[in-house]
Amino acid sequence: MDFITEKLIYIALFIFIIHSIETLAYAVRLSGARVKLIASALSLFNIMVMISRLANMMQQPFTASIIDTAPDENTQEYVATQFHFLIGASTVGTMLGILLLPTFIALFSRAIIHLSEERGSIPSLFKRIFSLQYIKRGLTHFSLPKFSYIRDTKMKDIPIRLFMVNMIITAIYTIGVLSALYAGVLAPERQATAYMSSGLINGMATILLIIFIDPKVSVIADDVANQRGSYQTLKNISIMMVTSRLLGTLLAQLLFIPGAKYIAWFTQFIV
Repeated sequence: MDFITEKLIYIALFIFIIHSIETLAYAVRLSGARVKLIASALSLFNIMVMISRLANMMQQPFTASIIDTAPDENTQEYVATQFHFLIGASTVGTMLGILLLPTFIALFSRAIIHLSEERGSIPSLFKRIFSLQYIKRGLTHFSLPKFSYIRDTKMKDIPIRLFMVNMIITAIYTIGVLSALYAGVLAPERQATAYMSSGLINGMATILLIIFIDPKVSVIADDVANQRGSYQTLKNISIMMVTSRLLGTLLAQLLFIPGAKYIAWFTQFIV
């Protein structure tokens, strides 16, 4: 366990929080459909995504510093072990998000209503939800997932293609930065080129998410809000999405090294 350093724990905590936030973002559409305020829910969803993306950018220099401080002997093995640990933090963060999903559906429902009452003022919303009274009231909504929450979920309601695509996109996004950094270790003569490819990889993963995932879930949420669809169907899809996201972080463990080798190989055509 010598590879677990204080710095690694701090970075892992950062990644843990990022993936918890991104998992809980799936609760926003459920909440929006629940209170029939989809547009307001979308604003709250965008805020959460922006926070997670900003946090992900902030942790990148600290993650890169692992390579700068790595020992001269067995550098590749040392860095790979630490990066696998960080990928594990993303899995644990996703699991926490799943456990808190029922609680945050209730909290986001209230937040969306408050956002509408505040006429879209985010500062006023934050002032309201971070008040002591609101926090105390929010604690009463805390609940862990129960079997009854997934009792009515049926396999036929789960689009397998959407499940697989979301899992793969999550895996790519999870390892985008780490594989690019590790590629710099594998090909030190093209280190800078490998490092800079992380933005391209995460950008492509985000584009794929916007094209293939978000529109389908948004349409289902609109149908529920307009009473053309079932809330249970939307809940089934949301459960499927967070489950595929969890599996995606596990798949990332397998794709991390091959992804880094591919990036290292590809950089020779750029330099």
